[in-house]
Amino acid sequence: MSAASSSPVGRRVSARIGAISESATLAVDAKAKALKAAGRPVIGFGAGEPDFPTPEYIVDAAVEACRTPRFHRYTPPGGLPELKEALAAKTLRDSGYRVDPAQVLVTNGGKQAIYEAFAALLDPGDEVIVPAPYWTTYPESIRLAGGVPVDVVADETTGYRVSVEQLEAARTERTKVLLFVSPSNPTGAVYSREQTEEIGRWAAEHGLWVLTDEIYEHLVYGGASATSLPVAVPELADRCVVVNGVAKTYAMTGWRVGWLVGPKDVIKAATNLQSHATSNVSNVAQAAALAAVSGDLTAVERMREAFDRRRRTIVRMLNEIEGVDCPEPEGAFYAYPSVKALLGREIRGRRPETSLDLAGVLLEEAEVAVVPGEAFGTPGYLRLSYALGDDDLVEGVSRLQKLLGEAAG
Repeated sequence: MSAASSSPVGRRVSARIGAISESATLAVDAKAKALKAAGRPVIGFGAGEPDFPTPEYIVDAAVEACRTPRFHRYTPPGGLPELKEALAAKTLRDSGYRVDPAQVLVTNGGKQAIYEAFAALLDPGDEVIVPAPYWTTYPESIRLAGGVPVDVVADETTGYRVSVEQLEAARTERTKVLLFVSPSNPTGAVYSREQTEEIGRWAAEHGLWVLTDEIYEHLVYGGASATSLPVAVPELADRCVVVNGVAKTYAMTGWRVGWLVGPKDVIKAATNLQSHATSNVSNVAQAAALAAVSGDLTAVERMREAFDRRRRTIVRMLNEIEGVDCPEPEGAFYAYPSVKALLGREIRGRRPETSLDLAGVLLEEAEVAVVPGEAFGTPGYLRLSYALGDDDLVEGVSRLQKLLGEAAG
């Protein structure tokens, strides 16, 4: 390497930003949409995006906000005061967690909330325990904040849930934060209240912070229920930051409204960061979010019923494929089957050796887009979102059944 290329002057993109990989889920979704636009009948299981429109009453609130002059101007960077109050009330209603509006920061989607939380908590070299499979954005946000993600891997034999023993084995003197996600993206795993309490007590015992992502709180099925960590373990509340948003619950992925709930000093620090990064979230989107979280959950329940039906269909059909092992997800809208038994088998003249290779074969040969497990820290798996229409779901998995049924050892 030349001296020029290794010096700061010769480096066109900073090492910090150059090390970030693009979002694998959005990349798969973009490729699927591009192929469809070119006339290919691609069915996409890639993006975690409900196929329902945003409920009409929420859209109406946004239209009215467009006509309201005060929303044409800057508003407080931490969020509209009326929205922060509504989010505190929503948190009490849905989680049983009583917080003050001063403990709430409204952000540009859940991703900004996650980054700002880690940026407010981490110093260079601080370690964050990250249960895997993990959503692809978590480790990138940790690294951007100067932290070090430490993976703790769970597999299908435990329903993709990590144990306290695994967490303790990963803890070091540099560990500062535990990431806790239930229901989980990408696996749909939901921790029971007892498991949540055990993990929370362990974190409290060792003086750790916890960042808990609750964005799929309302999307649980069967006998599962989502338990908010600071409610299950109240003594952890002063060292716990909760991330949430309107995207999944209200079919509002494009509106970009998320939030943080946490101790006032952390929320103030994250608000200061946001004041320089993006200022306030779009006022029109905040008005829509206010209508969403202040309304009832009727529209959410209709979506949840549809997701539950699709969940049962996709798990049944995937498990009919020889070499595929798909545990039944209890939350979110993802199936995360193991395809390790398929790797190395011949499929139409090709022998995919990794789940990344296999995803490529599925897109090219079956015109079905899925996300490989490499994106989530666990090669040998695929993530399929079942947040798409029933007919497309059945057609897409039927294509997989046909193609993978040809696989030869």
